[in-house]
Amino acid sequence: MDNGRQGKRHTARSGTVNWPGTLLKGRPRVREDLLFQLRTRSPHELWLVIVDASASTRRHQALSDAKGLLAQLFDDAYRQRARLALLTASGSAPKWQVQGLKASSGLHSWLEALGAGGGTPLLAALAQAEQWLAVRRKRFPVEQQRLLVVTDGRLKQWSGLPALACPGLLIDIERGPIRLGRARDLAESLGSEYRHIDELISL
Repeated sequence: MDNGRQGKRHTARSGTVNWPGTLLKGRPRVREDLLFQLRTRSPHELWLVIVDASASTRRHQALSDAKGLLAQLFDDAYRQRARLALLTASGSAPKWQVQGLKASSGLHSWLEALGAGGGTPLLAALAQAEQWLAVRRKRFPVEQQRLLVVTDGRLKQWSGLPALACPGLLIDIERGPIRLGRARDLAESLGSEYRHIDELISL
């Protein structure tokens, strides 16, 4: 990390926190660990967001709080001119909402309407994401790809998970007195960072 970039970050200390960049470095413990938005950033950045909206995520306002976090993420992407890919996992099959478009205010309308229901086709979503990212890397080799997975991890089993060749963060939204704790294992299998949503909304 060069001194020029550090200087820019210090001048932006009073701005909005760049949560994707911050969290992908690990859990912030002091204010100096936070990265703040810069007015000028490389446009060659893609954030792939996979949202588990299965029925189990309705419990204890899990998906509701996740939507608040995603709203902030969309705002960050818009300000930083990042491109977004958005894949939802609910019902019988995953569904692409956005594929590599510049973030726009229209995403908030979609987010407000997002509800939970049906099954958990998260593994199928991860497989689709792997294929899509591989194709996109060939088209845009200089693009910096980032992965964010929002899930409660309530999967029966998994094996042979795809190797998503980009930095990743899994946000665990499982809540309640009885937790299976599978999201942490899923993050480890994916080679991604792990955070529970309660850690993030308390910061």
